[in-house]
Amino acid sequence: MDRATKKQRKREERARRKAARKPSVLVQEFWNLPNMLTLGRILLIPVFVWFTYDADPFYSLMAGVVFAVASITDVVDGYLARKWNLITVVGKFMDPLADKLIVMAALVMMVRLGRIAAWVVIVLLARELIVSGLRTIAASEGMVIAAGQEGKWKTSLQLVGVISLCVHYVHPLDLGYQVVTVDYNKVGRVLVYLSGAFSVWSAVVYFRAFLAMLARRGGGTDAQNA
Repeated sequence: MDRATKKQRKREERARRKAARKPSVLVQEFWNLPNMLTLGRILLIPVFVWFTYDADPFYSLMAGVVFAVASITDVVDGYLARKWNLITVVGKFMDPLADKLIVMAALVMMVRLGRIAAWVVIVLLARELIVSGLRTIAASEGMVIAAGQEGKWKTSLQLVGVISLCVHYVHPLDLGYQVVTVDYNKVGRVLVYLSGAFSVWSAVVYFRAFLAMLARRGGGTDAQNA
């Protein structure tokens, strides 16, 4: 048997083993509709950033639409994951990552365009980093701290506020019985400022809950040792 034939048979054997090999658990978890929606939300970030580079009314409106679509997919993928029992390790990692990435991109671009003060964005991003760090520590210690209502208000106000900041310009709004003009930048700034207040409040509540759980855990350990 010549060398070329041996190499060909080795390649065929490797190909057969590769075809017979089962995909890893992570790959199997990745391929489901909720995770695909989450991935789509991440892929929308460059599109959103591209729209925000041109600050004219049309591109600003399109940026608001893209951000709104991303926000809707966040709700849909969570609902489908719970309904179809498709909550996976990959999803638990990707979903909050996608949320933070697109919100961070939006806030940074709004500062670049001068539509929101930089200090507000610093407060919002600092809160996310602090709470994410606390969640990581709590998870490593086997503790679960439920999100409070103030955190949900923060998220809702922030999303609507960012969409309004993206639209930015004054547009007529048809209410059915009356047409009013809305300054979306002013509306967005008010909502983002309110979300900043809720962000600080929710961070304080979360930190207090974390300390309370540590205190209870420390008390239980002391009692067992006694």
